Amino acid sequence: MEEQGVIQTQTASWRDYYQLCKPRVVYLIVFTAIVGMFLSTTGFVPLTALVFGTLGIGLGAASGAAINHLVDEKIDILMGRTRNRPLPTGRLERKSAFAFALSLCVLSMTILVVFVNTLTAVLTFASLVGYAIIYSVFLKHATPQNIVIGGAAGAMPPVLGWTAVTGYLDPHALLLFLIIFAWTPPHFWALAIHRRAEYAKADVPMLPVTHGVEFTRIQILLYTIIMFVVTLLPFVTGMSGLLYLAGAVVLGGGFLYYAIRLFISHDDAIPMMTFKYSIYYLAALFSVLLIDHYIVF
Repeated sequence: MEEQGVIQTQTASWRDYYQLCKPRVVYLIVFTAIVGMFLSTTGFVPLTALVFGTLGIGLGAASGAAINHLVDEKIDILMGRTRNRPLPTGRLERKSAFAFALSLCVLSMTILVVFVNTLTAVLTFASLVGYAIIYSVFLKHATPQNIVIGGAAGAMPPVLGWTAVTGYLDPHALLLFLIIFAWTPPHFWALAIHRRAEYAKADVPMLPVTHGVEFTRIQILLYTIIMFVVTLLPFVTGMSGLLYLAGAVVLGGGFLYYAIRLFISHDDAIPMMTFKYSIYYLAALFSVLLIDHYIVF
């Protein structure tokens, strides 16, 4: 079993459970949710909503990540990027991982229902199911448009943050959803180009595998243009001011720069450069949104 990356002699530690939560992904999810909270009000976010909303949303995201580990265990064994995760290496048993994921889900729903509001709990659970079940189990293996359709679940955090404070859906919250929804394909397809051989080996129909790298480069460029336009909508609708507009143009220009380089160049380093920039881009864009909200020009 060693050639498959499975080592049964290792024992689980807290680090394995921590890794099961995909902490880097959860941090970004929680951050965008917090920004959604602050954008939903002209004053300071109520402490109860901030603390328990953040905790409940974060635990829900961690539960979804843990379930994704369970679903993708056989695929993870075949891919260099994921073969050292707790389940493929045998450091963590499936029943322990499932119990951990279930506990996180129950705790998340309890916190959100009791201390926040039912709408946020329902939307958080729907996002968890959308990512961990609909995307991971079905869409990921059914269509090369998996990340486009499944991206809806990953775009929900700022909406969850917004409803945690207000208790209702708002058109401006849906703009934040739209930004992440448009950002997801160019973000993930850049990684998919870099890892296309591994996805092909695992028989996952990612766009570079099914339609080729050149077609994927075009799609990344087109989606980046769409994303750039979408990021201007908060200013157009009066949700944000000139500071955000300047930040969106500069940051979006950087993303377009990488997308164009990826389109015209065959340098194998550019896909990962684009992927890494996309992560910093989203964090920076939401940071500018937050700063702009409290600064009037």
